[in-house]
Amino acid sequence: MSSDTIPAVRHDRLLIALDLDGTVLGMDGTLSDAVTEEVQRVSGLGHEVMVATGRSVADALPILTQLGVSPEYVVCSNGAITMHRDPSSPEGYRRRFVETFDPTDVLQRIRPYLASGRYAVEDEDGHYLYSGGEFPDGFLEAKGTQVEFEELLHRDATRVVVISPGHDMEDFLAVVERMGLHRVTYAIGWTAWLDIAPDGVNKATALERVRRLLDIPLERVVVAGDGRNDIDMFEWAREHGRAIAMGQAPQEVLAASSEVTAPVTSDGLAAALRTIEH
Repeated sequence: MSSDTIPAVRHDRLLIALDLDGTVLGMDGTLSDAVTEEVQRVSGLGHEVMVATGRSVADALPILTQLGVSPEYVVCSNGAITMHRDPSSPEGYRRRFVETFDPTDVLQRIRPYLASGRYAVEDEDGHYLYSGGEFPDGFLEAKGTQVEFEELLHRDATRVVVISPGHDMEDFLAVVERMGLHRVTYAIGWTAWLDIAPDGVNKATALERVRRLLDIPLERVVVAGDGRNDIDMFEWAREHGRAIAMGQAPQEVLAASSEVTAPVTSDGLAAALRTIEH
């Protein structure tokens, strides 16, 4: 099925929300044929197969093209941005909901704990301002501007990213616990990586909004992911629907799920989607 083909809407459709990195995509960013085939098959059945990712809009939309699907909505930046399909837009989508916050307080609160940390602020267009040194694997350099720390303050942000190369994961978690971040929603990444979103905003809040717009019952919800930023999404889905964790996920992510599939290296998402037969 091509990216221009939109399957017929069915009244008993599922809302299937998929994380990207480590779920749809391998750890090296590649997309397997098995996952692509299953995503297209399930979408072709008339179910709403969408993406819920920490990635920015610019980094998420090309994956939909690779998958060959055109969902009604796409959740980006850990729930801070929800895109709505719009064929008249150059991207094929337009911003429907955008949640921003002033990162000044949280950045000033964090910096004394992580003096050697590296900081980035993402705006609604997916552009980053970053400070404190380079990010791994050129994560920001191609789409960001390096500035002094003070220039990160007093801006409308959809996300703040903090990494601390000098900490191992256990130490980093301990530092985060001491920060007292009560005004924001945060999720720890795979390494010493902290994503901070507007207060009360996460993948679950964005997906609940989408679910209501699409008028899909909670018991018809299926989500899949592998990261700590998927825990809220799992807790939202698992009571009535399905929350599928990838096999390589951290223990607290596995504990938040309702079921576990094989790791991404074994095409675990494809295996999970094969259980959807009609």
